[in-house]
Amino acid sequence: MKKHLHLLLLASGLFLVQGVSAQINSADDPLPGYTQAERFAGDKLPTMLFSTSVDPHWFKAGNCFWYEYKTGNGTVWYVVNPSAKSKRPLFDQDKLAAELTEIVKDPFIAQQLPIRKLEAGEDGRTFTFQVTSSQDAKKDSTDKDNKTKKEVFYFSYDYPTRKLTHLVDKKKDTEYPDWASISPDGKTVVYAKDLNLYRMSREDYEKLKKDDKDSTVTEIQLTTTGVKDFGFGQPYSILNTDTLCNGKRKNPGYLLWSPDSRHFAVSISDSREVKDLWVINAMATPRPTLETYKYQMPGEKEAPISHLYLFDMNNNSYKEINTWAFKDQTIRMAYQPRLQKQRDMKELPSIWLGDNNRFFVTRSSRDLHRIDICTYTIGEDSIRPIIEERMNTYIEVRPLASVNNGKELIHWSERDGWAHLYLYDDKGNLKNRITSGPWHVDQIVKVDEAKRVVYFLANGREKDENPYYEHLYRANLDGNNLQMVSAGDYFHEVRIDDNAQFIVHNYSRINTVPKTDLLDNTGRKVMDLEESDFSQLFAAGYQFPEPFKVKAADGVTDLYGVMYKPFNFDSTKVYPIIDYVYPGPQVEATRYPFTRMSVRTDRLAQAGFIVVSVGNRGGHPSRSKWYHNFGYGNLRDYGLADQKAAIIQLADKNKFIDIHRVGIHGHSGGGFMSTAAILQYPDFFKVAVSCAGNHDNKIYNRWWSETHHGVKEVVSEKGDTTFTYSIKSNPELAKQLKGHLLLVHGDIDNNVHPGNTMRVVDGLIRANKRFDMLLLPQQRHGFGDMDEYFYWRMVDYFSEHLLGKSDKSVDIPKR
Repeated sequence: MKKHLHLLLLASGLFLVQGVSAQINSADDPLPGYTQAERFAGDKLPTMLFSTSVDPHWFKAGNCFWYEYKTGNGTVWYVVNPSAKSKRPLFDQDKLAAELTEIVKDPFIAQQLPIRKLEAGEDGRTFTFQVTSSQDAKKDSTDKDNKTKKEVFYFSYDYPTRKLTHLVDKKKDTEYPDWASISPDGKTVVYAKDLNLYRMSREDYEKLKKDDKDSTVTEIQLTTTGVKDFGFGQPYSILNTDTLCNGKRKNPGYLLWSPDSRHFAVSISDSREVKDLWVINAMATPRPTLETYKYQMPGEKEAPISHLYLFDMNNNSYKEINTWAFKDQTIRMAYQPRLQKQRDMKELPSIWLGDNNRFFVTRSSRDLHRIDICTYTIGEDSIRPIIEERMNTYIEVRPLASVNNGKELIHWSERDGWAHLYLYDDKGNLKNRITSGPWHVDQIVKVDEAKRVVYFLANGREKDENPYYEHLYRANLDGNNLQMVSAGDYFHEVRIDDNAQFIVHNYSRINTVPKTDLLDNTGRKVMDLEESDFSQLFAAGYQFPEPFKVKAADGVTDLYGVMYKPFNFDSTKVYPIIDYVYPGPQVEATRYPFTRMSVRTDRLAQAGFIVVSVGNRGGHPSRSKWYHNFGYGNLRDYGLADQKAAIIQLADKNKFIDIHRVGIHGHSGGGFMSTAAILQYPDFFKVAVSCAGNHDNKIYNRWWSETHHGVKEVVSEKGDTTFTYSIKSNPELAKQLKGHLLLVHGDIDNNVHPGNTMRVVDGLIRANKRFDMLLLPQQRHGFGDMDEYFYWRMVDYFSEHLLGKSDKSVDIPKR
């Protein structure tokens, strides 16, 4: 009896202590870290920092462009004439505010003009835009949406004379159906309906834009063989409440036209044998819904089968093109890049790369050890390989570029261990290398065919510079006259006009204020454009993060990272450190240009932590092929040793870092990595918050898992081909947990299925481990409108287990 009474008193005492703690850490008396974090809550940041780059809208003719830019003084719209080296406000904004106030009857001021959907006309002087009133719009009998809407006013504006015209007769936006694939000559429209392809005339299409129920249109059916999971226009997923064949017009998928509009090619996959996967939306009304989608997992034999068809609009006939070379191969047609002047144009055609009679196709083996660049000529039965890539790890591809409608091709390849450009003729004969050396070409930006110059983004070429900083370069197609266009020790982001004369040049580092200027095509500065307004962010106490460099676990390879400190950082204190991770291999978590505050990094640091993000071998494609493929065959563990080594080096250099209080956090692949880290190094990583992790890659999608880990192709003596896949998973390590683990997942994530997290949960339960879990309803792979809620729960978790205290009140801090 005494023993039971003693336990009761102890329990009561514990309850009282916890109760006192909850009172002390209530919302009325928040912890210092919470107070600091609340100053930079998600809804406050947009009032402290505005535009950080110039996003040009090039005019449809000439080389002028317009852009909008916001500072603490409001939003201003500018027109830039590069040839005249001039930048002029598009509007007299005081005058415009007065005119809009008179027409709309709502008060406006110059700094707060509510201009929406601004577009420049074909003539380069007339602009159109709209303004939404505070008043309800009159009911429109033709509007299928019965929701109450606000009245919208439509305007045109003549830039040279600054004359505003109210378009009184315009009552609603022109609708552009998303189901239409329009031919380059604008005369034919192709679309999907009930899993088959149809065509109609442009005249009939215009009727449907006015009335989608118009019964006078003529529809010509092109195919009759479409079925479920092997038809045109089928969505990625289907709800149990959906009707697949409902007579509605839908987008036909990946369809490319010939330049002369006579033909189009379309690729489609037969996924009938691919197994289904499901998620349940428990919050759907009036009843929960079941969402079904096709989802091939690594090693499964039931694969989608790619088909390629060519259609002739002269007689509405079609044929299948033979593309077969590898079992379970994939194919992708090359396309013409869009022009800058087409950015705001509607109803643009998608056109194949090539000429009227020929286009190009990339064909990939399932293990991605073999890539063929193929050509197809109308009249032939099969595609024909002209460039072959072979490697023992997976091969990356980039969009093909052409010269003179495909007479020459610019091909991106990592065949010598670095990504470079190669010039081929249309028969597949190598004419010359365009670039070479121990540096990385990321992508082609523009080809100036007349001058035979290619512009491209690349990194790692400039000595003593962070190898992740991208620059714009130019080179002659014969490989001569390589020149850096965007100079400076920054990360450079560019937009080039269609004539390759002028470049809008945004540049920054993680620790600099972003700036923008205008360059000519040799890199000479034409004029300054903008510098971001950080005044209010600095006034709130903002401090830039700090870039750093450490060695990988091999002691040789340089790793690059960023450190985020609390803005009230005190160098005499000692802080826990949290590692924000993403293992790659397609990208690392670390950002190098200036980036707005994120819940994952600098906002998390404000709660009282040192937060770091650092690359690891195997993490990023923008270095050597060796670096990128380091984790091939070891997808779970390859980056962990480097992350641990980096943290140890940082703690050795910085005495304010407590090496005994280490947390780790990540999302998706980072969720996978952070859980693996706390399980593989349980005495080092003490706390992990792991979000939406692909913890068991055997049930993640085939493409990511097989690509980056590898799948083995086995050919039997009879010639039968099968694929085997084996990978280590996090559930296997559950018994090794010593620290604190919070697992987070969206319950309708149809990318990384929630089953990945549940398998870790099952392993932890069966190993008798305590852990925590947060399931977010109605959230996909990202956390959407619950991201802010997640942030505070993450702050709670790290605060409790790394700082020893957290806010115990029931209410999440107000945003």
